[in-house]
Amino acid sequence: MRRYRFRTECCISRNHLVSVRPIAPAKLPPAGIVGLNPDWSRLVHTPDTDGVGRTWHILDTWNSRTDTAQPALTLLCVHGNPSWSFLWRDLLAQVEQDVGNQVRVIAVDQLDMGFSERTGTKRVLATRVDDLSQLTDTLDLRGQVITVAHDWGGPVSLGWALRHIQTLKGVVLTNTAVHQPAGAAAPALIRLTRLPFVLKNATVNTSAFIKGAIAMSRPKLSAAVSAGFHAPYVERSQRAAIADFVADIPLEPTHESAKALDEIAVGLEQLSDTPSLLLWGPNDKVFSDLYLHDLEQRLPHAAVHRFPTAAHFVTEDANVAKAIIDWTQQLDASSTDKNLQHADRRALADFSIANPETLAVVDSTSGQRSISFGDFNEQITQLAVGMLLHGIQPGARVAVMVTPGVDLCLAVYGCWRLGATVVLVDSGLGRIGMQRALQSANPAFLIGIDKALIAAKVLRWPGKRIAIASRSAIQTRGLNIETDLHTLIHRGKGQAAPAFPTAETVAAIAFTSGSTGPSKGVIYQHHQIQAQRDALMGLYEITSDDRLVAAFAPFALYGPTMGITSIVPDMDVTAPGSLEAHSLADAVKRINATLVFASPAALVNVVATQDTLATTQRAGCSAVRLVLSAGAPVRAKLLESASSIFDSADFHTPYGMTEVLPVADISLSELQQIAADDSAVNALGEGVCVGYPLPDIKVMIDPVNAFGEPTDEPASTAGLMGEIIVQAAHARQGYDRLWHTNHLSSQPAGWHRTGDIGTLDSAGRLWVAGRLGHIITTPSGALAPVDSEQRIETLSGVAMAALVGVGPPGTQVVVAVLQTTSNAHKAGEASLDLSDDVRAVVAEGIDIAAVLVISKLPVDRRHNSKVDRSAVAHWATRTLAGERVASL
Repeated sequence: MRRYRFRTECCISRNHLVSVRPIAPAKLPPAGIVGLNPDWSRLVHTPDTDGVGRTWHILDTWNSRTDTAQPALTLLCVHGNPSWSFLWRDLLAQVEQDVGNQVRVIAVDQLDMGFSERTGTKRVLATRVDDLSQLTDTLDLRGQVITVAHDWGGPVSLGWALRHIQTLKGVVLTNTAVHQPAGAAAPALIRLTRLPFVLKNATVNTSAFIKGAIAMSRPKLSAAVSAGFHAPYVERSQRAAIADFVADIPLEPTHESAKALDEIAVGLEQLSDTPSLLLWGPNDKVFSDLYLHDLEQRLPHAAVHRFPTAAHFVTEDANVAKAIIDWTQQLDASSTDKNLQHADRRALADFSIANPETLAVVDSTSGQRSISFGDFNEQITQLAVGMLLHGIQPGARVAVMVTPGVDLCLAVYGCWRLGATVVLVDSGLGRIGMQRALQSANPAFLIGIDKALIAAKVLRWPGKRIAIASRSAIQTRGLNIETDLHTLIHRGKGQAAPAFPTAETVAAIAFTSGSTGPSKGVIYQHHQIQAQRDALMGLYEITSDDRLVAAFAPFALYGPTMGITSIVPDMDVTAPGSLEAHSLADAVKRINATLVFASPAALVNVVATQDTLATTQRAGCSAVRLVLSAGAPVRAKLLESASSIFDSADFHTPYGMTEVLPVADISLSELQQIAADDSAVNALGEGVCVGYPLPDIKVMIDPVNAFGEPTDEPASTAGLMGEIIVQAAHARQGYDRLWHTNHLSSQPAGWHRTGDIGTLDSAGRLWVAGRLGHIITTPSGALAPVDSEQRIETLSGVAMAALVGVGPPGTQVVVAVLQTTSNAHKAGEASLDLSDDVRAVVAEGIDIAAVLVISKLPVDRRHNSKVDRSAVAHWATRTLAGERVASL
């Protein structure tokens, strides 16, 4: 390796030596760096820099072109610290592969970094903005430019952007900052690194700073990728600018780069009409969500995508390149309103259809507390005023973490009356899931019971704290409680009621169950929840004479806006499978219920404990006219068993998801008719029938190939298996801070990709066969799991079954994993008799390679019904490899 010439030049910053800066020429990277196409590399001399001229190393997808044509669009990529243009190699490769003839990508090595010239000079922020401008002048860029930047490259690229607004088409930022938010301490890692005698040792004398940044990535970066990041910084003499970058962060107003950074931060107002994209790794120890939220305030129009598990090098931890390309391509696409036209509907907090004397909400505990619609309407109006007086503005995000009942409904409907956005994070997500959800949503306020407020204190959840009722002075101080719900209601008495929010006001961010990956925040505007309510009322002919028992807390929130009485039975709402028959029957009797909603897991336990029911409890259940069960595939056998309790009820299972509910519906009688029609079942064999789509809903199937991937050719052709896509007026508005997820799941425009796989039969009925990510890709084609699982679960002694694939995609073998009704079977391989029974019951042509038994299949916390097949597949793989793994 060529040795660097040294020139002694010292820089004193806050009483300690930062670095000795070398002088060395620019050069091309050595061969063999992973992912780096040598054809991209070129050296560019900028004659005006420093009065002597400087030479840059850049990566350029147009470097090998012989024609002189100029691209319509250039992506100008600027790295930060401690990296170089290598950071953007995936973006260059994907652009070349997908849109290379229309888009050029230039990724620079900033001077003194990467393989660019070591200038021997100190280059602060303002200097680096000048440097980049001189480089682009030399390159004579024509056409429009999108800047793409990371870390300290963010301010540099933004400084360039503000000078070139006339050619600027867009801005992409990843894990960067332009301002230290007031009241927040600078990142501990940066403060530590800048300590005397630490800076030089961490950044120059050793490669600790580079290694630390790399170590944050999950999964761990490969040795080849790690070597790629280290490639320009192998020797001590090559790392001086890493220290300079750290030292150039202005942590105090007198810092030499403070003025330049402030001007850039203020200048972002000029980008209000410039499309912007923020891509973020929230596990970054330097640029945390704190800086994301600051940028969101400065660029409120920006599209945002948080990659929940990503860290500092978000480009390594997630497919950032794909997100950038998709965002770039949609900038010129004609905009299509994804929502269907919505009619004027009764507001969510308008109870004009309800009798004021009728009970709105009843608590199953808390001394049998209840509230009438008249009082409910008065109190939520007062609460809305009290919230406004307390500083909660319309549009503010308010997390509500309250036990189902009167207080929960007051909090939610008070927010809706005001026009605030309710963040619904239920405890069924688990501690980690709740932590991720709240960090993602970043509510300004949090209304919670004591347990939630304690968790918020310990886990540092965002949001100013509001209790349900007044607490002691010690509790108030200890939990940082600002006020309480009842005080806000009292404060709003006698005040003028605020106007109802508009239909386009964001009503809620509701988080998915997280059963197939990190939970996603689903955005609903008021008109979409109104449409959802109206769809449910129309489908099930719900009137003011009905009364609802909801053994699933979120569903209970529909009761007030429907104008009917609702109650959640006395149960652990985080464990629906724990609901017992007597608790459900007591709730039915308490309000003389006509409607019951329960997840399949809840119904299973209700049926199992029905012997505890007294005669009077059974009599009350006989008055129920409709039982709904949803959240996972529902077997006719389960509904038939439950009909012994609700002997006068119609049983229905609506199909839908957090993003759109309902989509379709089927009754028990229809399920029985299908089961009796062998030709219908055998002709499809693709899961469970969820009935006909609702009249105003469109459903299509996007067929999958042999690898279980959608073909992007949706159709309504009968018999095709593929991803179910839906168009409905009550579909979600989008995903919160997940722009790319929302983009991918909204193709074609105006549709929602459910992630479920299924078919439409010749009669137009929809069949669901599983999740897209759970397709088994065998040598003979793609196989969906649900149909076989349903067949296996008909066997005596089998409580639950999961069908998974083991092996590489396209060559997977099929493995059945069973949870039995007793402990007679040890975890591991099933008995020969049980294995034979399983192979005999599945559809013809399905080759079961192995049958395994496990003590308990993993299910989601919210419904206790959705099996985590990915975890099961991992367990099956290890078990078949000879490992002893008793449980998941």
